[in-house]
Amino acid sequence: MNGIPFWYFYGLDGPWRDHRLDSVDPGGVLWDTLGPHRVIGCIVYSAAEVVEPGVIVHEYGERYSLGEPDGSKSERVLAISKALSAAGLKAPVKSRIRDELWFKLWGNLSFNPISVLTLATLGEMAGDPGTRAVARAMMIEAQCIAEKLGVKFAMDVEKRMDITRDVGAHKPSTLQDLERGRPMEIDALVTAVQEMGALTETPTPSIDTILALVRQRARTAGL
Repeated sequence: MNGIPFWYFYGLDGPWRDHRLDSVDPGGVLWDTLGPHRVIGCIVYSAAEVVEPGVIVHEYGERYSLGEPDGSKSERVLAISKALSAAGLKAPVKSRIRDELWFKLWGNLSFNPISVLTLATLGEMAGDPGTRAVARAMMIEAQCIAEKLGVKFAMDVEKRMDITRDVGAHKPSTLQDLERGRPMEIDALVTAVQEMGALTETPTPSIDTILALVRQRARTAGL
């Protein structure tokens, strides 16, 4: 899945250690049933499209960054990394998996809902001054939240948007879901960030606006 996972605050140093996010885990059901101690984080860097039932076209990307929530290089995470690497994938083990999570989420929380509202591809959105500006505002708000949680970003917003633009004519997964009548990852990508904004007392006016619009779009589509 993309976005903020239910285990995000598990063992995280700071005032929100072990906080449960209602937007992605209502009532703490996943936390209590699966248990965050069983989790290994994984950030998937690939673009793909379900062109018909059972047929997936892989467009690009083969990196699957792995990481324990506590940053350790445990036996189990190294074993998974070894297995994925043996299959020809890139599976580095990261000590700060949440940094990578936010780096990917940076684009997903902005361009994915905008694509649902505009029906545009990544290249079109990141290359258009208007939609790029909306995405930039959302990304800056998200960066403020993430940095309050101790996240470090490896590049600035403009370079991150250039990466999105260079992907070209790919439709984000959320737009693919809309077109195929499937539920969309609104809560994990956007609502959770809004919830974390409230938690850290960070204003999120752009995120709030796009979230309201994409929720209404989902309702009118019956999703």
